[in-house]
Amino acid sequence: MSTIAAIRESISTAAFIYNGYLQDLTDEELMHRPCPGANHIKWQLGHLIVSENRMMEQVRTGSMPLLPEGFVQRYAKETAGSDAPGDFDSKSDLLQLHATQREATLKLLEQMTDEDFARETGIDYAPTVQSLFVMQSVHWTMHAGQWAVIRRQLGREPLF
Repeated sequence: MSTIAAIRESISTAAFIYNGYLQDLTDEELMHRPCPGANHIKWQLGHLIVSENRMMEQVRTGSMPLLPEGFVQRYAKETAGSDAPGDFDSKSDLLQLHATQREATLKLLEQMTDEDFARETGIDYAPTVQSLFVMQSVHWTMHAGQWAVIRRQLGREPLF
């Protein structure tokens, strides 16, 4: 299996998991926090979208669709403590924006060579371009673990 195929499979498997956790949650439920001081799912979704956009822009400038005006600011660390639903985008809008960003990520992935993957980034948590792509599955799956807890707190049965 090629590096591209392995990363694509990892991203696909992660998407299966997190989409499962998100499928039946309402906008109101996305505002639930797993514990005091933790971030609710709506903020986490925006954070994940911003992170993916930034990481892929580090791979190749201009490769990602622009985020809507004000989006980065709505999902900055400073807004994570807000419990006002109006401060955040709808679930539908977030998932659509994620799909647009992910499509660009996968398109960029298909253009990578072994030399591209080996290129150093200077980022401690993702030292190579390859690790920036791997982060697209790992980062989402890490947050999805919190969503599993939220689902149980909301009375949902385990999915996986």
